[in-house]
Amino acid sequence: MTDTHISRTRSAALFEEAKGYFPGGVNSPVRAFKSVIGPPIYVEKGEGCRITDVDGNTFIDFCCSWGPLILGHNNARIREAVVEAAQCGLSFGTPTQRGNELGRLLLHNNRFIEKIRFVTSGTEAVMSAIRLARGVTGKNKVVKFEGCYHGHLDSLLVQAGSGLATFGVSTSAGVPASFAQETLVLPLDDRDALECTLAEHGHDIACVIIEPIPANNGLLLQDPSFLQCLRLKCYKHRVLLIFDEVISGFRVGFEGAAGYYQVKPDIITYGKIIGGGLPVGAYAASSEIMSQVAPDGPVYQAGTLSANPVAMAAGQAALAQLLEPGFYENLANKTAHFVQHIQAHCDARGYDVHIPHIGSIFWIAFSRERMVRADQIDPNSMEKFKMLHYHLLQQGVYLGPSGYEVGFVSAAHTDADLTEAATKICAAMDAVFA
Repeated sequence: MTDTHISRTRSAALFEEAKGYFPGGVNSPVRAFKSVIGPPIYVEKGEGCRITDVDGNTFIDFCCSWGPLILGHNNARIREAVVEAAQCGLSFGTPTQRGNELGRLLLHNNRFIEKIRFVTSGTEAVMSAIRLARGVTGKNKVVKFEGCYHGHLDSLLVQAGSGLATFGVSTSAGVPASFAQETLVLPLDDRDALECTLAEHGHDIACVIIEPIPANNGLLLQDPSFLQCLRLKCYKHRVLLIFDEVISGFRVGFEGAAGYYQVKPDIITYGKIIGGGLPVGAYAASSEIMSQVAPDGPVYQAGTLSANPVAMAAGQAALAQLLEPGFYENLANKTAHFVQHIQAHCDARGYDVHIPHIGSIFWIAFSRERMVRADQIDPNSMEKFKMLHYHLLQQGVYLGPSGYEVGFVSAAHTDADLTEAATKICAAMDAVFA
C-alpha cells in the first residue's frame, strides 16, 4: 500500500487556534486525536457516506457522528424537514405538534415502552432515568458494569475499586467520593457477582443500569442468557433494570436491544438517532413508572430545549425511514459482508484480528479472543489501531479516533463503497502487521 500523506495543514492551523478557546482545543475529549497520529481533521461537509475536511480530503466515514447518522450525511428528507421546521421558528419553550407526532411514532412502534420524555442528550436521559428509579423505589444505590459508559453524570463516571463487587471509584476530578460510593461496579458476564451484590445490597439498590450492547469500550457482545438472568434477578430483588440504549436504540432494530434480545427492562434511555443528527435524548418506561415524573409525580426533571421543534422534525423524518420494510435486514447484511471481507483477509494471513459485529455496528479488535468484559482488552493493542487509523486516513477511510470506539455502517454506504473501504482496510492491515 502506498500512502499519499494527505495534507492536514488547515486542520492543524484551526486546531492550534482552537487551543486558545477550548480546553485541549476541543469540545469533547476524543476529538483531540490524542489516541491516534496527527492533528484532528476539521470536517467541512458530509454527503452520503463521505465527509470532506477543510483541506479538501474526502473520506468514507464509519464514525457517522458516533452513531446517529444511520441514514448517512445530509439525508434529503431530514434536511427538508429541518428547513421546513426552522422556517416556523427555532424554539418556543412550549408544547408543539411535532413533539406529539414523534412521540406517537415512537410509542406506536415499540412494545417495550408506554410513555416517553424527550431531553437533549443521552447523558441527560440517563441522569433522569437514574433519578426516576430512585424516586420510584425510594432507594439510593446504583449498580453499573465495568466497561459500560453512561455519559458524564457524577454517580456513573466511576470504575471498579479492588475486589469482585466494589463501591465505585471516581474516574474524574470533581466527583465527590460520596457520590461515587452510591454506585456499585460489577464485571460484565459475572452472574455470581451480580447475585451476591443484589443479595447483600438489594435493600438499598434502586436500579441496575447496563448497555445491553456494550459499545463504548469495544463491542463487548453479551450472551443473551446473561441479559435474561439480569432481568430475572432484578425482579427477584425488586430492583429496576435500566437499558442504556443511547447507541443500540434504533440501531440494531427499531425496538433496539430490548427487541433484539426480547428482554423487557423497566426503563430505557435513548439518544443520538432519535434526532436524525440534531441533539436529542429520551427516557421511556411503562405508564406506571412514568407517572412519577413531574408534573404528574414527584420526580422533577425539566428542560427549555426538550422536544425542540426542529429536532422533533428531524427525528420524525429520520425514524420514518427506519420503519420501511427490510431496512434493518439490508443494513445488517451489508455490514456482515463488509466485516467478512476484512476478516477473511486477516484470517488468511494469520493476523491477530477479530471483528465482532451486530446489526450495523462493528469493532476492530486486535485479538483472536472473544471479549465480553473490559478487562479482556489489551491496552497494548491500541498501538496497532493507532497505525491502522493513520494508514486509513491516508487512503481516504475515516474511523473514530480511538481503538476503543466502534464503527457504524449507514444506509448511505453502497456495496461499492463498502468493497472499496474493505479493500483499503485490508491493505492497511498488511501495513500494520508488516
